[in-house]
Amino acid sequence: MRHEATSRLFERTDLDPMEIKAITGHKSLQMLSRYAHLRTADLADRLAGKRRGA
Repeated sequence: MRHEATSRLFERTDLDPMEIKAITGHKSLQMLSRYAHLRTADLADRLAGKRRGA
């Protein structure tokens, strides 16, 4: 569940990684990155300029 929630925070909010790290309780950005697996379609939308959570 933590894994899923972390990934969705990245995809559906405009929180920055440090804010998400504080929410999830990860001790480092390296550990945070292990939990965040982003969907390819969402990454493509972000590259196209779409805001997260929109």
